[in-house]
Amino acid sequence: MGVFPYLGKVTVPQVKLSKLFSEFTPIPALSADFAVSGIAVDSRLIQPGELFVATSDNIDGHRFIPEALDHGAAAVIGTQALEDLGVPYIQVEDSRKALALISAAFFDHPSRKLTLIGVTGTDGKTTTANLLYQIMVAAGLRVGMISTVNAVIGGKTLDTGFHVTTPEAYDVQNYLAQMVSAGLTHAVLEATSHGLAARRLLGSQFDLAVVTNITHEHLDFHGSYAEYRAAKARLFTGLADGETKQNPIPRAAILNRDDISYDYLAEVSSVTQISYGLHESAQVRAEAITQTIKGLQFTALTPNFNFPIECNLVGDYNVSNCLAAGAACAVGLGLDVAAVTQGIANLTGVPGRMERIDLGQDFSAIVDFAHTPNGLKRALEASRKLTGGRIIAVFGSAGLRDRAKRRLMAEISAQLADLTILTAEDPRTDSLEEILADMAVGARAKGGVEAKTFWRIPDRGDAIRFAVEQAQPGDLVLALGKGHEQSMCFGETEYPWDDRTALRAALAEHLGVEGPEMPYLPTQN
Repeated sequence: MGVFPYLGKVTVPQVKLSKLFSEFTPIPALSADFAVSGIAVDSRLIQPGELFVATSDNIDGHRFIPEALDHGAAAVIGTQALEDLGVPYIQVEDSRKALALISAAFFDHPSRKLTLIGVTGTDGKTTTANLLYQIMVAAGLRVGMISTVNAVIGGKTLDTGFHVTTPEAYDVQNYLAQMVSAGLTHAVLEATSHGLAARRLLGSQFDLAVVTNITHEHLDFHGSYAEYRAAKARLFTGLADGETKQNPIPRAAILNRDDISYDYLAEVSSVTQISYGLHESAQVRAEAITQTIKGLQFTALTPNFNFPIECNLVGDYNVSNCLAAGAACAVGLGLDVAAVTQGIANLTGVPGRMERIDLGQDFSAIVDFAHTPNGLKRALEASRKLTGGRIIAVFGSAGLRDRAKRRLMAEISAQLADLTILTAEDPRTDSLEEILADMAVGARAKGGVEAKTFWRIPDRGDAIRFAVEQAQPGDLVLALGKGHEQSMCFGETEYPWDDRTALRAALAEHLGVEGPEMPYLPTQN
């Protein structure tokens, strides 16, 4: 995982431990008046005077206490009984919970001063977050956003395209505090299952929670679909928390009526529920849907009003993302439908989401982030409606992740694409040869014939080149799985990589025109 970009830091004077723990747990009297200048979980990055929290995820954070002390840690939090550290030590039952709650307290609970909208789901989170942001801008609201593609705070926009998830709890609170400091009133935050499971959003009080869908993904981390779904549900159960807001609005859960998660989330959500989708019982639904290679048009229907939508995003699954954002803003926030319509129209695209790459070739070329079985299925189904030619799909399956995805994704492509090229996608320390072998089994299981309808090409650059060379006039080449990301992991090393650059390089070579060089990967050797 890459480092979430640093957008600056709100200047906070030293904060006493008594304030940090005022809403959490008693601390030893001798430590109550002790003050710290910041909070850190990485012993390598700690600054003198900061509080070190020894979290225990894959590695026991207590091992790094000596290093933190060497770097000037002024106090330590952990779960083990420790003595004689030479600085105040506070033992807690759950260091992750402590980190989140004291981080919120350190920045004086910024989420209580904002209207906060959280977006979670397997696919479509980033697109929906960007739609929400654009709608609120069109409505004249002062809004910020943190997503896994971009961050917008007080006029600053940064690409966040490395392998990122929801930022650490301290960073989340820092970003929210920056928004408050910049005079913003609303914020959109993309909430991943990893971030929710690690309690990084505990202490952030959400007003609206939006779900796109919950499908097969991250089972390597969560263990089962039920646990994965339960992690997502934390965003919704947390809506019922009774913390005081400066400008409260009725809290609401925005649920996808078409998704298998609907019944479960409807049961666990105790606040107002607003459903959206194509289902006839959805409160906000779509009709008269048309789509082209340039975008979507449809009418959004609600119990009290209807409004037209024109969207620049490609793929009919984006109807659902538009409905989610529209339901949250028009019904949840009560914004004028003109702002909803204008905001959706203003979003010209999201980096790496069905992003067209055009160097003048006589076939279409698109980069998309589809990296889950459901995401791949939706991208291929949408692509079939965009071309009368063949679909040529290039993708892989990440190492150290759910092995079942390898077979599932290859099966889906064998059924829905005309040609499939299986290649590298962050193999990490797993064997790339074994990953591709597992995928080949899936392709063959659904009628794929190697070297005729599917190929194994380990180097992703060569795989994209091969796809481009196979393309005939009117075909559609899809580079899938990386989208906006700016690196690929082999072993424990992140190599600079951008599918958009790679596809442009392949197209330039194919057309004999000037273009970027193909990025380097170790599989080229």
